[in-house]
Amino acid sequence: MLNHELYMKRAFELAELGAGFVSPNPLVGAVIVKNDSIIGEGYHQKYGGLHAEINALNSAVKPTKGATLYVTVEPCTHYGKTPPCCEAIINAGIKQVYIGIIDPNPLTSGKGIQQLQKAGVKVSLGLLETEIMQQNEVFLKYIVSKQPFCTIKYAMTIDGKIASSTGDSKWISSEEARQYAHELRHKNDAILIGIGTVKTDNPKLTTRLKNKKAAQCKRVIVDTKASIPLDSQVLADSNCIIATTVMADKLKLELLKSKGVRVIICPSCLGGIDLKFLFSKLGKLGIASILVEGGSRIITSVIKNKLCDKLIAFISPKIIGGCYSPIKDLGISNMQQSINLKSVKYQFFNNNIAVIGYLK
Repeated sequence: MLNHELYMKRAFELAELGAGFVSPNPLVGAVIVKNDSIIGEGYHQKYGGLHAEINALNSAVKPTKGATLYVTVEPCTHYGKTPPCCEAIINAGIKQVYIGIIDPNPLTSGKGIQQLQKAGVKVSLGLLETEIMQQNEVFLKYIVSKQPFCTIKYAMTIDGKIASSTGDSKWISSEEARQYAHELRHKNDAILIGIGTVKTDNPKLTTRLKNKKAAQCKRVIVDTKASIPLDSQVLADSNCIIATTVMADKLKLELLKSKGVRVIICPSCLGGIDLKFLFSKLGKLGIASILVEGGSRIITSVIKNKLCDKLIAFISPKIIGGCYSPIKDLGISNMQQSINLKSVKYQFFNNNIAVIGYLK
């Protein structure tokens, strides 16, 4: 007897291997089973590459006629960068397909299931639906809204501080927590920080993973007057975007462009940059996910503008006192107005705790 959940879990695991490389496409894994044995499997490996179902079919070690397919996301019916998967599934003689979630892409949504059923393929929907929806939370938002999925990430001491009185913050979090932070960078299309963080820390904002190839995301610097020093490490390559305003010096902007930096001129808002405009612009550039790493002014503005979908706070068992908190005044005067995280979970990284929750 087939263990449907077991095979879908394998498809789920395969899908995760595409993290960092397939955006703005979904993470998809596929497993082909015949006579209660896996005969083929695959996942979507890179944007523009073959889809999971095709990779699974191509890997099959036995004839697929009469086999069962487990796929995390509904197979496509349209021609894009690759041919439609439903047609290949039907031609391969697959008799039954277990699908985790419906693809919300208007080009596919529900049509893949209909095409398979019309061809006589039995379809079952919803296996591991909750897990697969969370795995594809970025895609599920971006494909229908073209607005980036935004995660705020910061590390703080147990007394709620992100730096000492001198501004020192290396390191508040444990090595294990910092490695997880690099995993977050790997999975996001862009990192966003403010110019204050650039001037204080001069970070590289690169992604470094152990025993694994890392995807290097875009680095977005919010800099109202384009005051960023030209020798800043974030400007080391053309993977940087400067979000600024008309207050920026035109000669400085030309110098930045000559270094391969993309410059986005944004409207001003309360003395800073209109973040809603910026996020919309980044979405139009194909950036489906943004990881906001600081500083506190940027984090506060993102929350005030209701742009944050998810928040990850690393809490370290250290006490330093001072005034550097991760979030500034939000205009909340009583606890009834507090922003309550939803679907909260906790994860340990040595002696650090990560509180992970959703604002939307």
